[in-house]
Amino acid sequence: MDIYICDVCGYLYDPEVGDPGGGVAAGTAFSDLPDSWVCPECDAETDLFSKQ
Repeated sequence: MDIYICDVCGYLYDPEVGDPGGGVAAGTAFSDLPDSWVCPECDAETDLFSKQ
């Protein structure tokens, strides 16, 4: 699975880790994130992320 970077703040979304604080389990692909998910660092929406 691919790692994605927030174009606003540089946060890396790693699907092997997920976002436990945001309720996203490890193993969740970026494409499978819920529509309500935003960057935990700056609140950017998923369309502001780029594949690494």
